Amino acid sequence: MGMTMTQKILAAHAGLDHVEAGQLIEADLDMVLANDITGPVAIHEVARLNKKEVFDKDKIALVPDHFAPNKDIKSAEHCKCVREYAKAQGITNYFEVGQMGIEHALLPEKGLVVAGDTCIGADSHTCTYGALGAFSTGVGSTDMGAGMITGKAWFKVPSAIRFVLTGKMKPWVSGKDLILHIIGMIGVDGALYRSMEFVGEGVANLSMDDRFTVANMAIEAGAKNGIFPVDEKTIAYIKEHSAKPYRVFEADEDAVYDETYTIDLASLEPTVAFPHLPENTKTVKESGEVTIDQVVIGSCTNGRISDMRAAAEVLKGRKVADGVRAIVIPATQAVYLQSMEEGLLKIFIEAGCIVSTPTCGPCLGGHMGILAAGERAVSTTNRNFVGRMGHVESEVYLASPAVAAASAVTGKISEPAELGL
Repeated sequence: MGMTMTQKILAAHAGLDHVEAGQLIEADLDMVLANDITGPVAIHEVARLNKKEVFDKDKIALVPDHFAPNKDIKSAEHCKCVREYAKAQGITNYFEVGQMGIEHALLPEKGLVVAGDTCIGADSHTCTYGALGAFSTGVGSTDMGAGMITGKAWFKVPSAIRFVLTGKMKPWVSGKDLILHIIGMIGVDGALYRSMEFVGEGVANLSMDDRFTVANMAIEAGAKNGIFPVDEKTIAYIKEHSAKPYRVFEADEDAVYDETYTIDLASLEPTVAFPHLPENTKTVKESGEVTIDQVVIGSCTNGRISDMRAAAEVLKGRKVADGVRAIVIPATQAVYLQSMEEGLLKIFIEAGCIVSTPTCGPCLGGHMGILAAGERAVSTTNRNFVGRMGHVESEVYLASPAVAAASAVTGKISEPAELGL
């Protein structure tokens, strides 16, 4: 019986010739990640153990990004805890204000995860790095802390769902629309503890940013991880950003999949997830008249330079509607700088947006855009659960940067075509 791409990576890191779905293994780790919320919990747990040093100072990444820059005393204390631990341990990959970014955009940009790696993070969207052909998954803070000092983690080998992608997406349709379509199709538990493996000739038509977005939201379908094959685009990205050696793993021809879905990318339309689950999807055309109070363009899902460019293309020469607050958050300092050099920030500000320093901020109801009761937001983030972005009586609608920008201009859920684009 053949192995899937994920199973091959796990087998290699467990020192085994073969693994099967459901098997318990212990695997070596190439990267262990935490942020300002999950890091302190892990650090305090590690302090209770006899082993006081991390397993490898170069294979730990600590990124205060959720409530940073510090929004209050508690968040300041959390960041201080992580900062002092990083300094005491000599951790090389510590990124805070001035160097920081949203962790899942920052690590690929810094070249810290490459194809064939195993990565765990005390954040559920650690599955983002599957876009690079790595096995990456979110874990609890205790598991992350154990990984930080041992360099190993236990896994139950996941079975897999195969998504065969064909064709090419139409203008103004992106990876966000693809993953929302998939979650709407299979549900928020449709891939529970399984690997979502994306294959087919359509993969070549997805940009790396599209792939990051799709892999990022695999967890919203309950998946253990999402993963893409390593092709020319992947290798070019890795070589541009990293000096680390990488390994290419390919699924066996006789690999076993629980299910296979075929998706024609050309058939996709701009899509929105209505409250209060990512599976509650509709195309923009099906959405009806939904007026909004706020737009957020950013996050670990859609804060990269291509996202900034898409939003700016829609907003250029236009104004944010009266009564709408539009918040743009470049995901990293590099994205912020490039947006500035390309004149995108000028477009945003002239349109009536505000531009924030890199932060997760409003995505989790942290700061920089919390909603009051009865308010609605179109957001390029990844979750729209009850109270996710503020008051339990607020509503979050998930969408692509293009749809979010168009909605900011019209004051209701809209797609760029409604603006003549």
